[in-house]
Amino acid sequence: MQGIKRRVVYVGLYELVAIMLSALLLEWITGAGATHSVGIAVAASAVAIGWNLIFNYLFERWEQRRGNCGRSIGIRLLHALGFEGGLVIFLVPIIALWLDVSLLEALLMDLGLLAFFLVYTFVFNWVFDGVFGLPVRQQTNCCA
Repeated sequence: MQGIKRRVVYVGLYELVAIMLSALLLEWITGAGATHSVGIAVAASAVAIGWNLIFNYLFERWEQRRGNCGRSIGIRLLHALGFEGGLVIFLVPIIALWLDVSLLEALLMDLGLLAFFLVYTFVFNWVFDGVFGLPVRQQTNCCA
């Protein structure tokens, strides 16, 4: 599976699992209740979908320019850190507004989510690539 179909399946699966897990984690972290936790999880998912499509497109182009062969653990860590780091910039204000807390409090809450999602993103990408294979660009640009 390649191209836009790969990206749509990737984002759909990633966000479906993310909503379920993050709603549970947010409820535990904030104590705000299921309604607020699911609301934040869905809003965060909507933001993450847009960021995911943009980030993965740019990341794959970067990989292509570098001529990477496959995806090492280092590249996978770079991917997870880049995606989650960018997402923090978008989500902290949403959390602060939704829960009526300061940006610092929202950042601290988001750091708990970030720690979880760094691991989740790393594992999800590894499993996804194992099930669906690497993008064609990663398969065709490998060194002989």
